[in-house]
Amino acid sequence: MAHAYTPGLRVTDAAIVRRERRLPLKGEVLAAPGDAVAPDTVVARASIPGSVLAVGLAGKLGLEPARALGAMLVPVGASVRRGDRIAEATALFGLVRTGVEAPADGTIESVSSATGQLLLREPSLPVEIAAYVRGTIVEVLPGEGVVVEARGAFLQGIFGVGGETFGRVQPVGSGPADELLPEYIRAEHRGCVLVGGAYVSHDTLAAAREAGVAAVVVGGFDDRDLRRLLGRELGVAITGSEDLGITLVLTEGFGRIPMADRTWELLSRRSGEVASVSGATQIRAGVLRPEILIPLGEGELFAPDAEAEGGLDLGAFVRIIRQPGFGSIGRVVELPHALQALETEARVRVLVVELVDGSGRVTVPRANVERVAR
Repeated sequence: MAHAYTPGLRVTDAAIVRRERRLPLKGEVLAAPGDAVAPDTVVARASIPGSVLAVGLAGKLGLEPARALGAMLVPVGASVRRGDRIAEATALFGLVRTGVEAPADGTIESVSSATGQLLLREPSLPVEIAAYVRGTIVEVLPGEGVVVEARGAFLQGIFGVGGETFGRVQPVGSGPADELLPEYIRAEHRGCVLVGGAYVSHDTLAAAREAGVAAVVVGGFDDRDLRRLLGRELGVAITGSEDLGITLVLTEGFGRIPMADRTWELLSRRSGEVASVSGATQIRAGVLRPEILIPLGEGELFAPDAEAEGGLDLGAFVRIIRQPGFGSIGRVVELPHALQALETEARVRVLVVELVDGSGRVTVPRANVERVAR
């Protein structure tokens, strides 16, 4: 029988997942191996030095640069508030006084006798890294962060936008083929991860954001609505850093595509449990998928899922993960052995997919598909 290898999205009720939580610069680690953490537990902290502002002290006071330090009313190293008078000079036998005020909160770093310039450093900016997922610290990265291990349900989507968040899982609608409609969103969904069916519109997503929903997980979304949501073309960068006020995860692709039964059933079984969600996606080199992590509840038994990526046979369902046809789902009907030439003149192994939307068959490089459970 024809056979090929291709990766697939993981959808499992029992996975062991480790996530590295690392600071952007050296700082202080606040957790130790074995510590139990919640999604919002701060595990590491650092400070980014504030900006330095230059003040032309001598020029403002009408002094020679060498006399600027002597005009200071506060010593170098002192903390000041915006508007505080920090230097002063007199003229015309003391009849005229000229002062200089601090342009911002900060610390006086130096006063140059060569240039008469004062340097004021603004307050440092705190940076904190949270655990993201409920689990256990299994490794400490000295001065940098930690590794958190969680055990429970793990689902990957095909595409997402928005940063890391968490909330209680709340399926809405009648099933995996239902559209997530505005009337399904209620006040009690604030802070929840809403699980819809086949589709969510931009207007419904905006209503969910207005209601304070943490994340929306659905089968599909229109690509034109994605441009409207982002306010720009997506490009090729990694998603996940967008400040949208809500995280969106697509489990199937673009358009109206029913959520896979297996995905819907798993999320429905986990209704009411706290999930950690990330919309971060990269579909080029170094593939990164959006994800939903739902750790086991206290006392739940854990049996690791033996599911592994592997063979792809005739009749298997796949999703196209690159253009053209990105997001389309179909059934494998041919697995040719011979290499075939692409428009780029590259010769690669391909497969033939019969699309489930009835639009016919397409020939796709094997590297451009992933398995899906239907």
